[in-house]
Amino acid sequence: MFDGLSSKLQGIVSKMRGKARVTEQDIQDMMKEIRMALLEADVNYSVVKSFVADMTEKCKGQEIFSSLTPGQQIVKIVHDSLVELLGSKQNKIAVSPSGFTVIILYGLQGAGKTTSAAKLARVLKSGGKKPLLASVDVHRPAAALQLEVLAAKVGVPSYIRPDEKSAVKIASEAAARAKYLLCDTLIIDTAGRTTIDADMMDELKAIEKTVKPTEKLLVVDAMIGQESVAVAQAFEEAIGLDGFIMTKLDGDARGGAALSIRQVTGKPIKMICVGEKIEDIEDYHPDRMANRILGMGDVLSLIEKAQTQFDEDQAKKTMDRLLKNTFNLEDMLSQFEQIKKMGSIKDVIGMIPGAAGKVKDADVNEGIIDVNMAIIRSMTLKERRFPNILNGMRRKRIAQGSGTTVQQVNQLIKQYEQSAQMMKQFSKMSKGKKRGGFPMGGFPF
Repeated sequence: MFDGLSSKLQGIVSKMRGKARVTEQDIQDMMKEIRMALLEADVNYSVVKSFVADMTEKCKGQEIFSSLTPGQQIVKIVHDSLVELLGSKQNKIAVSPSGFTVIILYGLQGAGKTTSAAKLARVLKSGGKKPLLASVDVHRPAAALQLEVLAAKVGVPSYIRPDEKSAVKIASEAAARAKYLLCDTLIIDTAGRTTIDADMMDELKAIEKTVKPTEKLLVVDAMIGQESVAVAQAFEEAIGLDGFIMTKLDGDARGGAALSIRQVTGKPIKMICVGEKIEDIEDYHPDRMANRILGMGDVLSLIEKAQTQFDEDQAKKTMDRLLKNTFNLEDMLSQFEQIKKMGSIKDVIGMIPGAAGKVKDADVNEGIIDVNMAIIRSMTLKERRFPNILNGMRRKRIAQGSGTTVQQVNQLIKQYEQSAQMMKQFSKMSKGKKRGGFPMGGFPF
């Protein structure tokens, strides 16, 4: 979502980073560029004005002009200011000291509220909680049925009453049901509207009074830009909020909502949704987001993503096969499947320090993994395990079966052979067979 803003800010800070001497004119020029970049990203004007004024003041400090590396100092100021704008510190979902937490999700229709409820339930469940999902949407029965399906998908209980017309009654019954099932968390998905109206707010206030929520979270669609800030302000004034869940950050929105909403409302973003899949949700870390925007990578998020998406047992088996030099195309398919779970290749590359911003859209072929997986799946089990039997006739059949060309099949086989050869060398090094190699068990990756 921050691609446009990110590329501009990365260009600005890279020009400053190498400067051995910085003048006031340099700072003025940089601030002008940053101001334009933020405004083009649809950041609230008052937020941009305050942000640039504050950063200008910091950059004019005497320590900048007397520093041996003034360019680096300014880059640090830009980074720290951006972190502060994004929220300074991580704010987690609150837990009730009573042992029973109630989370209410608000939002306009189409913001992704129902899906976000299921995503949140999945996160809480993986963290050892026992959540129950409930829908109090009495205006759109399909929303309740959708929540029931999603709850089953993530493996948590749900409570819906499509025939009941009182949202307050459903909320009360859902709380009783959650306690009966010994659940420690109740997530309530409220009704959405296309516009904010008095009836909607009255209904939400009545539900709040009944269940006494621990957390009141507004699900905000990042794609609607500055309108999302206006929506947040309206909800905050009417019922009060504890924070936000920002959705659709994988889209092509310019990012202004995420940069403005915390500053305008004073309430933190607690979680972000970065895709349509049920696992595409993560905690919001302002410092990591600033790193991504400035092209500094996000190694911690990359590690966390790998830990949650990779099958540890499968990874260990593959590692053992690599060390024994028995790596085959079946193992390669498994690796492709693991990588696929991590989402967009471009997003993964963006988390690697130094790589973000250097790989253009045209350089990233997102479909290549799908093509390679299709090729391997068109092989017989014997062909996957013994690639050396893949002669010309077999390769032609595999190409026809996978909807690819013989050239693409050949490219995959070549890639496999190069990988196998490299792994063979690493295997020898790990066993100490090479002079100066790695000690036993010290496989480099």
